[in-house]
Amino acid sequence: MSTLQTLDRGLRALDVVARSADGITVADLARELDVHRAICYRIVATLEAHALITRTEDGRLRLGVAIPVLASRFEPQLARDARPLLQSLADTTGATAFVSAAQGSNCVVIMVAEPEGALLRVGYRVGSSHPLDTGAAGIAILALRPEQPGDPESVRVARRDGYSLTRGQLEHGAVGIATGVALPATVAAGLERSVGVVAIDGLDTERAADAVMRAARAFEGLATA
Repeated sequence: MSTLQTLDRGLRALDVVARSADGITVADLARELDVHRAICYRIVATLEAHALITRTEDGRLRLGVAIPVLASRFEPQLARDARPLLQSLADTTGATAFVSAAQGSNCVVIMVAEPEGALLRVGYRVGSSHPLDTGAAGIAILALRPEQPGDPESVRVARRDGYSLTRGQLEHGAVGIATGVALPATVAAGLERSVGVVAIDGLDTERAADAVMRAARAFEGLATA
């Protein structure tokens, strides 16, 4: 596959800056990209001109204001294209399927699909909110973040297994399974998402976990299509 080298370097630079929580210097970015510092300065200048990155007072590079603008435009597109995928997940598992988002220290449900013909439904509705470290959806989002020494066991297990599984944390008798949706750095700023299912007992957790992880990969595919 043929790629445009300059564009490729610019996108790689965005990814490096996005993953640098405390910002990154031009010198360190040049080393990460394995390019001469003069080339890196030109890449940075171009990205700065489009407000994709910015320099702080100490000279470190961070994502710029254009990133959340791109993210805000991407969100409606993701919601529209994700609806059929979410409904398919609900029908496949026979459980309530959802997409959740991180908002500060909370996890908020932003999309829900019910399985066709379901007689018993879990009270998981759009707008429902709970702490990020409680419930499968929030734990799945935390598992997407870089590993931290103080990560709870539930997050470490989810990171290892590729999905989180909780029982009765948000509703008595409810079983939840979720996994994080890894969006590209160019649209992911402020867009931490997870997809999952929740049911009252009787959920085939192994089958549901497989379906949830397949759905997450399909969601990620929407972002790169």
